[in-house]
Amino acid sequence: MTVTETRTLLTSDAGSRPRRARRSYSREKKRSILLTILLWLCVLYFVLPLWWLFVSSTKDNSSLFSTFGMWFGGDFSLLENLQTLFSIRGGVFSRWLLNTVFYAVTSAVGATALAAMAGYAFAKYDFPGKKVLFSATLGAIMIPLTALALPTYLLFSQAGLTNTPWAIIIPSLVSPFGVYLMRVYAADAIPDTLIEAARVDGAGEFRIFAQVGLRLLGPGLVTVFLFSLVATWNNYFLPLIMLNSSDLYPITVGLAQIQAAASAGGGSQALFSTVITGSFVSILPLIIAFLFLQRYWQSGLATGSVKG
Repeated sequence: MTVTETRTLLTSDAGSRPRRARRSYSREKKRSILLTILLWLCVLYFVLPLWWLFVSSTKDNSSLFSTFGMWFGGDFSLLENLQTLFSIRGGVFSRWLLNTVFYAVTSAVGATALAAMAGYAFAKYDFPGKKVLFSATLGAIMIPLTALALPTYLLFSQAGLTNTPWAIIIPSLVSPFGVYLMRVYAADAIPDTLIEAARVDGAGEFRIFAQVGLRLLGPGLVTVFLFSLVATWNNYFLPLIMLNSSDLYPITVGLAQIQAAASAGGGSQALFSTVITGSFVSILPLIIAFLFLQRYWQSGLATGSVKG
């Protein structure tokens, strides 16, 4: 190759590099714009129902049907709606709210503890039937909870536990997905060498789990706690068939009963704003819990997804 040809080749290659860089930058920019649009659509999909619920809770019954749903209209009636909500039927909504908090927190704490122990055992111990039991746990994830509601009711009816708080708490303590998540998380978060060192120092298995394992499983525990909390808080079908007394209802069943009773009596429209305000109040504790535990939840999911 001559000197002239070499110079021509180098000049051509030098000129093509900026063009390739511009094309690559253009593709990345288009991709970034597309991803940004998709993310904003996802944000709107999740935020707009919450915004509608808040806006609707500030309207009286007539404004709900005569104004635009996504913006305020008429008088700001949030305080009046809250006063009606907490005074209806002798203030039973406060009772339902306390019941829901009790059911959800107790079930979430118990489900998290059981999932942590089971997940730790699946990840760090070898015992007969381990694969079969873990496969059964994974299979249980695929079974819808509504399919188990009637058999659960029959069992609790024979045991005399229906129409008691235990009828809501005990079934909610079993979380197959929580066991799977904690097994995956514990496999990475707790080094085997650390467990062996604790055994050499004379620590028992339960002490190793309580003083070493639980500290390293913190983000995973919070993740399972949030999932269990939301699942029990939003549960409707199980309390509906298990509970007969209005004093034991959670928010989901209580609000549905108010609306159904008003509809049967021909006065449902008078309670639309009350039911909507109750729905808005019912999601506030969940929003607060997520905002408070968000950093633990995110780190738990990220770490737990390393192995699967």
